[in-house]
Amino acid sequence: MSEHSVSARAADEAGRQSRFDEPLAKALDPKTAKLLHSVLGLETVGDLLRHYPRRYAERGELTSLDALEVDEHVTVVGEVSRLMRKPMRNRGGTWLEVEVVDGNRNKIYLSFFGKGSHVAESRLKPGRRGMFAGKVGMFGSRTQPRWQMAHPEFELFEESESSAQEFATAPVPIYPAGKDLTPWAIRRAIGIVLDTLGPLEDPLSAEVRDRHQLDGLAESLVAIHRPKDFGEVNRARQRLKFDEAFVLQAVLLQRRAAATAWPAKPFPRGDGGMLADFDARLPFSLTEGQAQVGEEIAADLALAHPMHRLLQGEVGAGKTVVALRAMLQVADAGGQAALLAPTEVLAQQHHRSITAMLGDLAQGGMFGGTAVTLLTGSMGAAARRAALLDAASGTAGIVVGTHALLQEHVQFADLGLVVVDEQHRFGVEQRDALREKVTGGRPHVLVMTATPIPRTVAMTVFGDLEVSTLAQLPSGRAPITSHVVPAAEKPHYLERTWERVREEVGLGRQAYIVCPRIGDTEGDEGDLSPTDDDRRPPLAVLDVAEMLADGPLHGLRLAVLHGKLPPEEKDAIMRAFTKGELDVLVATTVIEVGVDVRNASVMIIMDADRFGVSQLHQLRGRVGRGGLPGLCLLVSEFAEGTPARARLDAVAATLDGFELSRVDLEQRREGDVLGAAQSGKRSSLKLLQLLRDEDVIETARDEAAALLATDPALETHPALRAEIDRLLADEKANYLEKT
Repeated sequence: MSEHSVSARAADEAGRQSRFDEPLAKALDPKTAKLLHSVLGLETVGDLLRHYPRRYAERGELTSLDALEVDEHVTVVGEVSRLMRKPMRNRGGTWLEVEVVDGNRNKIYLSFFGKGSHVAESRLKPGRRGMFAGKVGMFGSRTQPRWQMAHPEFELFEESESSAQEFATAPVPIYPAGKDLTPWAIRRAIGIVLDTLGPLEDPLSAEVRDRHQLDGLAESLVAIHRPKDFGEVNRARQRLKFDEAFVLQAVLLQRRAAATAWPAKPFPRGDGGMLADFDARLPFSLTEGQAQVGEEIAADLALAHPMHRLLQGEVGAGKTVVALRAMLQVADAGGQAALLAPTEVLAQQHHRSITAMLGDLAQGGMFGGTAVTLLTGSMGAAARRAALLDAASGTAGIVVGTHALLQEHVQFADLGLVVVDEQHRFGVEQRDALREKVTGGRPHVLVMTATPIPRTVAMTVFGDLEVSTLAQLPSGRAPITSHVVPAAEKPHYLERTWERVREEVGLGRQAYIVCPRIGDTEGDEGDLSPTDDDRRPPLAVLDVAEMLADGPLHGLRLAVLHGKLPPEEKDAIMRAFTKGELDVLVATTVIEVGVDVRNASVMIIMDADRFGVSQLHQLRGRVGRGGLPGLCLLVSEFAEGTPARARLDAVAATLDGFELSRVDLEQRREGDVLGAAQSGKRSSLKLLQLLRDEDVIETARDEAAALLATDPALETHPALRAEIDRLLADEKANYLEKT
């Protein structure tokens, strides 16, 4: 085939596929198109066709009127015998009653109100036959009861009874809708588009479809919106799930390949230097996992293209030590490293712990080390100027900070490595800003998270990153015992909770008490789990601290810590707690990650049901860090047998963060998993479930990798390239690209 023929075919295929990009305003009437956009954010034909049914209703078998049961969802065949307009009893206006009879002269009455009554009146003329589907009820006197349906779906027909049978057995798609936009309106709009869709070029090759027994794209779109039976629904969902996984994995694999094309300054590990001195001074041996991951990172940093690596690990697995060793390797080679933390408390904690671990190496100069500088937004003018100078001059080989590092006037002499701690706390633009501070290339990037991620989720959310996992805990970590405290059922258990705190303090140990809310503001600091009940507001730090100081913990040295305190006060409180000058810290989730007080042995989490599973696991990880046995008590008013209590029982039952991450993610929407809340857009995943569809994701990734190996630019796969372009046009793709 000639080059011209190939180009012509590609243009023809792209033209067919472009129907997906047609604005809804062109495909539908303006009012419907405007509603679909304003209520659901749908803009194109492709958006509408991928607004899949949330579920399917079953109309049921063709039901004879003499075999009805109250509250049963039925579909009956009948003939309209008469219509009656009746006045509303308690207000003005009328409603429509339609009498329908079956072949045995049994009757059922249909009720229509409001605008629907006028539509029904215009269509349901005496003598017309059709299908009527809905929930049936009984009304009238005991001696003369009458069957009734309120606002049933109906379809009139002229054809044979086989048409009626087909209508009765076909699943009814129910779509996610919204105010002023009914599922039926969405269904009609999709029907109009399907009727005029025409041929579509399939982004999956015939070989891939045959290999995995997948139907064609056009066939699957028709089947998911107009299924004849549930078998069609299942086949369509399987194909369209594969599409989502395939396109997303192709994007991420392209990102990974593109990353290798960017230049980056190599920072090879040399002999001697600060890293060797640091390793020699460590009072403990690296775990096998820390050593292995360290070698992986060291090899990445020595390359002339940027490292993009995710370091995940259990709470307390020693990720900070691994990251610090990487930063020292860069500093040894003359570069700088920036550690970006989500909160000032965590940034200050990182600065203190890194400085303490380095000892005199952190003083730089004659000691052969490098300065470690802290830069936060609330620093005083003089301290801020000094920190900015250290970063810009290169005096500081390691700069620790918050969002303040992202500001335009913050400059680095030679930024070589960016370490992002708890990356899910940062927006896309914030993470990307640090990359702009490197001229002539990109920095190496190490993303850390203490929230363990199941393999297929990591493959999807961080598919453009290499993934390293620390599952082995360092020696010296003591076991943590966890229990649920049912405060409402057994109040004496809560009394015993405060006794346990006093006992631990009496042994010279310290305790955390975490609450969901501050108390002087309506805002919460934590990632609170939603509740559907009308309970009291979440417990607040200020209220609980006052109650404890005046009551069960009277006489103990108690302090309050939350994100609204002035930075210098937060830092002073944490320093006092770390030095053992305080017994109890009543705090919000500002102490969730990074805080390392080795003498703390008790974690009390009030209203624990209001936190997510992973967050509870993170909070629990603040104790048991110094060889002391840890105790975590999850206080809740929920009774045994409720979903909230089951979630807490799951946390109490295991210390395995990877197992708990599955429990956590099963309760989240896919958009939450992918970080849609950060991008402000809906998730690109409509059907794919990251935990339940692991086999689909892995298979799709293998197929995408094989295809890109032979056609990295997708020159001979224009339909797939068009699908990727649509994904990249969404802000969701911006998140995936910049993560």
